Amino acid sequence: MNLRGIKLTWLGHATFRIETSQGKCILIDPWVMGNPMCPSAEKDVKKVDLMLVTHGHGDHIGDAVEIAKKHNPQVVGIPELCGWLRKKGVKQTAEMNKGGTQQFGDIKVTMVHADHSCGIQDGDELIYGGEACGYVVEFAGGLKIYHAGDTNVFGDMQIIRDLYGPEVCMIPIGDHYTMSPREAAYAVNLLKPKTVIPMHFGTFPVLTGRPSELQKLVPGVEVLEMKPGVTMS
Repeated sequence: MNLRGIKLTWLGHATFRIETSQGKCILIDPWVMGNPMCPSAEKDVKKVDLMLVTHGHGDHIGDAVEIAKKHNPQVVGIPELCGWLRKKGVKQTAEMNKGGTQQFGDIKVTMVHADHSCGIQDGDELIYGGEACGYVVEFAGGLKIYHAGDTNVFGDMQIIRDLYGPEVCMIPIGDHYTMSPREAAYAVNLLKPKTVIPMHFGTFPVLTGRPSELQKLVPGVEVLEMKPGVTMS
């Protein structure tokens, strides 16, 4: 996997930190404090310039408000979710919708489809959080990374390949709430990336899918099993 100067850290579940060669820090699906897979040393987030949220479930936005208030990053999400975040005191939201692209310095962010539910648990209320999504992030060196969010496999992943051609894809494999390795393998065949990073597995007993199962189904593709807290560069 050639990250072209990018540093990539998996913090467990669907949470990733990406650091650019220019020193910018991106946090995707910020769930660290209550995330049982996140190492203790990573639970105190030191810096965030750009936050991407795929949907409003607690295991994806659990710490979004607290981290955003502390570091005041640009927070990207679907309009309904951004509206809720603003009500909670998040100052800089950059809302968008599927098919749209925004530029943040030399980082280009495109919102793409995901096939999943989305409700925000706000105290005793379950609030509509807009649709779930994924992101294709393009960096100055030309690297394109696709974070699929929580999703089932869907045929339009081929459109994501044709339009954006991501080289590295973070794909859920846990089963039960997202794709299993079987469906993830079908997604890989649609996306045709150079490297797949499995996510959303092992956090809870019900998330039974494992990277080794996916690798057996896509022998010609690099399936990189990252360890929480370890940085790839």
